[in-house]
Amino acid sequence: MTEVACALIKRGDEILITQRSEVMSHPLMWEFPGGKLFPGESPERGLIREIMEELNIKIKVEQLLPSVKHDYGSLRIKLIPFICSIESGDILPTEHKDVKWLKKEDLNNYSLLEADLKIIDCMNGRWK
Repeated sequence: MTEVACALIKRGDEILITQRSEVMSHPLMWEFPGGKLFPGESPERGLIREIMEELNIKIKVEQLLPSVKHDYGSLRIKLIPFICSIESGDILPTEHKDVKWLKKEDLNNYSLLEADLKIIDCMNGRWK
C-alpha cells in the first residue's frame, strides 16, 4: 500500500483543490494537493515537500485528519490528510492543469478522486 499525504489548504472559508493534468493518472480529475511519501519520510515532512514542489508555496501543517484507504485497481493507497494554511509564496502549479479555491459546499460540483471524496465524507461537515 502506497502512503500519500494531502493538504486541505484553507483560506478563510475556502479550500484549495488542484486539477490533474492530461498526462497524469486519472487525467483532469480534481484532488486535494499532495503526493507520495518517500520511505521513512514523515507524512508532515513529505506533504510540505510535495506542496513546495507542485505549487511553489510553503504551508503550515495544522491538524491531522483521519486517514482513508482506497483501491484504484492498479494502486492501493493510504491517504493521510492534513488541514493546512499557506505560510508564504504565491501559488504556481508546476504539474497540475488548474487550481481553484472553493467553498466547502461547492466541492461536490467537481469530479474529485474517490479517495478525496472519502475524506470529505469522513469530515461530515466538521471543518475547522
